[in-house]
Amino acid sequence: MAPPTSTDPWLAARRFGIVIDAGSSGSRLQIYSWKDPSVALANGGDTVRHMLPKVEKGVKVGEDWITKVEPGLSTFGDSPEGVAGYLEPLIHHARSRIPPSLELETPLFLLATAGMRLLSPIQQARVLNAACQYVRSASNFRIERESKDGPCGLSVQIITGEEEGLFGWIAVNYLMDGFTGRKSEKTTYGFLDMGGASTQIAFEPADNEVRGDDETLVDVRLRLLGGEEVKHRVFVTTWLGYGTNQARERYVTEIIRLAEEAQATDSIGGDAIPDPCLPKDLVLLETSPRLDESSHSLAPHKLVGTGLFTQCLQKTAPLLNKNAPCLAEPCLFNGVHVPPINFASSHFIGVSEYWYSSEHVFGLGGSYDFVQYERAATEFCGRDWDGIVEQHELSKQDGRLGGDGEVLQDGQVVKTGVWGDRVELSRLQMQCFKAAWVVNVLHEGIGIPRIVDPGGNSSTRGELVAHQAEMKGLGRHMFQSLDSVEGIAISWTLGKMVLEASKGVKPLSSHTRPLVDPAQDIPATSQNPPIKPIRPPFFDLDVIEEKLSQHLPPVLTRQSLGFSPIAFFFYVVVFVLLSCMIFRLRKSFRVTFRRIRRSPFKRDLEMSYLTEEGGQPPGAARHSSPWAAVSLFRSLHRWISSSFMSSHPRLTPLTTTAPRPHLRHAHSLPSPSSPTRATLTQYQNAYPAFGTSTSSQYHSRSSSPTPTVLGFDDNGSTTSMLSNSISSLSSGAPLVARSRNSSQMSLATLTPRQMSLTRASSMSQIPPDTFGEE
Repeated sequence: MAPPTSTDPWLAARRFGIVIDAGSSGSRLQIYSWKDPSVALANGGDTVRHMLPKVEKGVKVGEDWITKVEPGLSTFGDSPEGVAGYLEPLIHHARSRIPPSLELETPLFLLATAGMRLLSPIQQARVLNAACQYVRSASNFRIERESKDGPCGLSVQIITGEEEGLFGWIAVNYLMDGFTGRKSEKTTYGFLDMGGASTQIAFEPADNEVRGDDETLVDVRLRLLGGEEVKHRVFVTTWLGYGTNQARERYVTEIIRLAEEAQATDSIGGDAIPDPCLPKDLVLLETSPRLDESSHSLAPHKLVGTGLFTQCLQKTAPLLNKNAPCLAEPCLFNGVHVPPINFASSHFIGVSEYWYSSEHVFGLGGSYDFVQYERAATEFCGRDWDGIVEQHELSKQDGRLGGDGEVLQDGQVVKTGVWGDRVELSRLQMQCFKAAWVVNVLHEGIGIPRIVDPGGNSSTRGELVAHQAEMKGLGRHMFQSLDSVEGIAISWTLGKMVLEASKGVKPLSSHTRPLVDPAQDIPATSQNPPIKPIRPPFFDLDVIEEKLSQHLPPVLTRQSLGFSPIAFFFYVVVFVLLSCMIFRLRKSFRVTFRRIRRSPFKRDLEMSYLTEEGGQPPGAARHSSPWAAVSLFRSLHRWISSSFMSSHPRLTPLTTTAPRPHLRHAHSLPSPSSPTRATLTQYQNAYPAFGTSTSSQYHSRSSSPTPTVLGFDDNGSTTSMLSNSISSLSSGAPLVARSRNSSQMSLATLTPRQMSLTRASSMSQIPPDTFGEE
């Protein structure tokens, strides 16, 4: 069917939205539409001012607004390159139903649920990235930019069970007219959803029951056509493992365990295990992988149905784990906190398994009555299995009502309650267990009373809720199982589109916060947020191990070694790299350590210089401990540069070290000696011409910081540093001046220790004429 033309009145001021529900068994594309909010308000006036935008099917007539492909998107976890071909028919169908001129303003959402949640984080990231790239390149639909939420922002993502429950809560209350601008008429319904793996609850607690539960509630903000914003504080939670299929697995594990314990203590025990949750005389072979692998429980066990619904209720009730520790009172089951529920005013609507288990076999969908439900379940479970199979065959031939399953045509459900040729016996086999599990979750788990007061409670709004339910053709009971309302299917995708249409309403004030999804309204400062969005990381050792373990011998697996070999290898590589880096930098570490260790001694030495000479000690700033860390950092930078940039040519550094000055007849002083009076006297006697003046010059310059270096001859006697010192003395030139010049020339080649020794020995300088030249 071609998209409508611009001259079609139905298309005037119409907006579209697309949701792809990527479930575990398939992906269903649904196209929704609604009138532009400003046009709808102008046409409706005050009658629609307190209403939400009316969301309808995305086509004028027919059922082309929905299409489905199989299998689920999660099957491409190991082969994301197949995602493009998988999504191609969905995108092609959407483009063929929406006018090309409206593509740019039509939002598209690909929201994955249960199947994708079971994939590893790396698989999730790869599939989402492949889906994002395809929908962005294959169409002009409005897709969000890359953000922390994913490669396509919130347009392509995996939603949590809580988000799914919130969208379902919006859809139910939208169809039941639960959203109005007048708070005195706030009569929202609670939402219950049960699948094969989990079950959800979402409801708005009473104002007087939310004390201490502020952090557990989620704000759901919507905008009415008049621009008024309504906010509801909703509690939502999910019980993983409490769907019908996983509950059945836990049930089978428990009855097999009890049977094995009984056989170990009673030699009379037989091989068959009686199962009250199966129709009478139905025989099934079941295994229990949850038990210890060392036992023989992995072998198939024969379960024989006894068809006792009352016993089935008793045996399945412990699966709710009501005795689990409750960290925050009150808790419903499995230790999950739920605010108190006032069932006199809170009414719930259940979808999915609540509807299937009630309507498809018992014909009791809609208003729930425990007495009728228990009577129908007891009758069905007590029937002989052969009789049920015979009736199923007759129903397939005649198409009579009174069975389970769905009749599909072109991928669409066209009729329910018929045992057609597409329906298998698996539902009839599990119907007794599923009926008992639904009853226990409703009454023992959630706490819905089994006996309902038809008149309601006059102190609450129960009568108003009942009246609204009757206006919709529903009962006045506190729980109802539904599949659709006024021909519109209840789906969480509808709730997502209601929220999206509400975002397009112009607010009353320009300072109003824009509407966002409930999960995005949770404060970032919340320590324990009620919803934790799924954002797959891009590195996960468990995923790498899962991929590589398939190619490893059994002796190298986690099960054989008792630890993860992949994680062990990863940490070994990291340790080796760190060791190599430390080995390359060992000299820098050693120098830095010595500088830090010797810094107190150097500070004392430098302080002694300051005390003695009154100046800045040499190298005081250079040898301080902060500069040691800078030196180590520079060494690390040089090593990294040499390791990772070795391909670049490096210039040879220039040699700046000047040759040491050659001092003729100079030798190191063997040991420091202090000047003595005898040495001075000897000097004066040998050179009387210089007697007093030389002595005075000596004493006057002995305090100079410039040292004087002496030499020694082969006999160990002191000699001068320069060969022309004799001529200097004979000409009357001051000896100390020549000694000072020569010491300054040698100063660059002396260490502080040598300088100290030289300073101490400068007082013992003897003119070379006294001892002669070599």
